[in-house]
Amino acid sequence: MFDFHSKQHSFQHAFTDWNPRSGEGLMLLTRRNMLKAGVAGIAGLSLPSLLRARAQAAQSGRKMGTGKSVILLWMAGGPSHIDTWDPKPSRPWENRGPFGVINTKLPGVQICEHLPKQAAMLDKFTIIRSVDSKRSNHEPNKVMQSGHRAAEPRVNPKGESYPAIGSVVAKHHGPNYSGTPPYVAFMKSRSHIAFAGDLGKPFNPFIADQATRLPIYDLVGLNTGRHTSADLLQLPSGVTDDRLVQRRSLLGQLDTIRAALDASGSMDAVDTYGRQAIEMLIGGKAREALDIQREPPEMRERYGNHLWCQQALIARRLVEAGTAFVTLDLSYHTASGTWDTHGDNIPPYGGISRGLGPLLPLFDHLLTTLVGDLDQRGLLDDVLVIAMGEFGRTPLMGTQGSTDGRNHWNEVMSMCLAGGGLRHGQVIGATERDGGQIAQRPVTPGDLAATIYRHFQIPLDTQYLDPHGRPNYVVEDGAPIAELF
Repeated sequence: MFDFHSKQHSFQHAFTDWNPRSGEGLMLLTRRNMLKAGVAGIAGLSLPSLLRARAQAAQSGRKMGTGKSVILLWMAGGPSHIDTWDPKPSRPWENRGPFGVINTKLPGVQICEHLPKQAAMLDKFTIIRSVDSKRSNHEPNKVMQSGHRAAEPRVNPKGESYPAIGSVVAKHHGPNYSGTPPYVAFMKSRSHIAFAGDLGKPFNPFIADQATRLPIYDLVGLNTGRHTSADLLQLPSGVTDDRLVQRRSLLGQLDTIRAALDASGSMDAVDTYGRQAIEMLIGGKAREALDIQREPPEMRERYGNHLWCQQALIARRLVEAGTAFVTLDLSYHTASGTWDTHGDNIPPYGGISRGLGPLLPLFDHLLTTLVGDLDQRGLLDDVLVIAMGEFGRTPLMGTQGSTDGRNHWNEVMSMCLAGGGLRHGQVIGATERDGGQIAQRPVTPGDLAATIYRHFQIPLDTQYLDPHGRPNYVVEDGAPIAELF
């Protein structure tokens, strides 16, 4: 069972010090522990800080909650651009790779033959073939998810301090409706997802893996037949709905633990905003959005039983409920990521044919089902869907002693976008004949961040303070991608 508290993923969240599930003294379950569990869950949702931010925004006349959202399909490991969205069919095999191409709905545009569903509806997508991913790396994946080239902890000791784009959205936009977390992630490994950095723990993503019932896959993508317990947002057994209705009595007990909660300094004292946040938890909107069983059987069948497809369906439910930013970690493996296709002689990822090949039809179904569903529900103009990884892969096959793999290549990568009310049905940029370098229209990580912030109406000159009180801009060296607007 995936457990984001396990030693394998040894990290702390914003409310670790509260020990919310630990019994105290001789009691296995006490009112104090029940309160800690409830408040700890709320801290993970960042709602007290968010409510405070919304109140401050109202006082200053600043608008929050535009109805816009983002679903990021994170292809952890780095998908090959040449074998997906930027094929080179006229090149020799060692460059073009083993896959053929398919014509698309856009005249003259071809993509990989294993993406036929996307090809048939490419008028709803934009492909960017000239993303400049220099300095981007994985474990941890920070540059493309933050929009800052310096956010590379392997070479910059301060790399982790740069906030994720989702965290900036959580702070400066918040959820579109109260009662839902602003930034949610399904995470296979902490190294795959960007966190809040200097923005502070309250704006870390709410990790939803244990908050919903999902199939558990092993590290090579085999279904174990087991499911997650979906108990993260459940209050301890014995706490009935009738007791939860008595909110005033419950909230009145918070004063007795105020000092203890504040001792670690992980969050502000429980105040009016914290009490409102607890009421949001009791209201259950987030839990309802995460309960896939509430979805009609025909829709669950349309998405399919695969773990990633069910997560995509939950992502749609979350943005419908008001979450602003959802990241899906599309990986089975907890290390560099399932899309890290170095070669069949380098397990567990495999090479292009046997590693990437099986992923593409699954991804094609997931991506087009999600975009089609959003479109049919009238949500596509508000929801921006982004699919990308951290970099591309080498123009030549046969790296690291293999005949069928490609190594990391951060000179250029491809990505695709749909929705968000943007201008689609186009290809932006181009690479050289072998796909190794950008030939036209470089798009930087900062450009991507600026595009997302404009989507949310977050001013591009927004700043945050580092621990020393120095201001930093959320966008550096970037501008919205003009072709999309």
